[in-house]
Amino acid sequence: MIEDIELEMLINVVYEYYGFDFGSYSKASLKRRVDRVYHLDGFRNFHDFLAKVRSDAEYYKRMVEEITVNVTEMFRDPLFYSVLRKEILPILGTKPFIRIWHAGCATGEEVYSIAILLKEANLLHKSLIYATDINELVLNSAKKGVFPLRMMKQYSENYLVSEGKEDFSTYYTANYGIAKFNEELSEKMVFSQHNLVSDSSFNEFDLILCRNVLIYFDKDLQERALQLFDDSLPKLGFLVLGAKETIKYSELKSKYVQFEKEKIWRKMK
Repeated sequence: MIEDIELEMLINVVYEYYGFDFGSYSKASLKRRVDRVYHLDGFRNFHDFLAKVRSDAEYYKRMVEEITVNVTEMFRDPLFYSVLRKEILPILGTKPFIRIWHAGCATGEEVYSIAILLKEANLLHKSLIYATDINELVLNSAKKGVFPLRMMKQYSENYLVSEGKEDFSTYYTANYGIAKFNEELSEKMVFSQHNLVSDSSFNEFDLILCRNVLIYFDKDLQERALQLFDDSLPKLGFLVLGAKETIKYSELKSKYVQFEKEKIWRKMK
């Protein structure tokens, strides 16, 4: 595995040449991901790897894409979606228009899951989902709404556990080993590149989801991201984090109450 001092050298080079700061990412996680790319691309020594990152902007983009991609699936943690379906959407449904931000959306499986929930609650027509990620490659994939057909069995099972009542296959068209999800869902989505490290708030949202992203950040960067979400939420808005993430140790905790047993908080101040 690469050395700690080599990781620091990479962080400094990336910041100096491209203005992107990996310095606040969890070092252990970042080290594992960089090491994976380093060996995947067959480098013999770290000097060659660093020189490639420094001199080849296209390779730099590939490296960032590889180390920032998050594993996801449709209706991941089905019980969370059940709470969202039964407890949160009826509250949001009282609003004339619903804005949702899915930060760190990766390849989009969870974005389409939210859209399906909205459709079944008869709220999709008055909703807009902003789906953002730092990784341009996965965003381009998410926009297409195309996923491997072999995953549909698992996704359908997740959907049913989340208390979905429809035939899951009605939401996509199967063809040549892929599942293409209906445009009725994707036309209510806006995909855009956004960096939680350096970019600012760009709208006000009724619901913000950022699941299993903050675990890759150190405490300072987690606090910065939470402040960004707070700036983007009105009073009584909802914030959703991943199973291993919390705002309990944040300076913002007094402004929120936890909703149910899932990682859902409501802004009260």
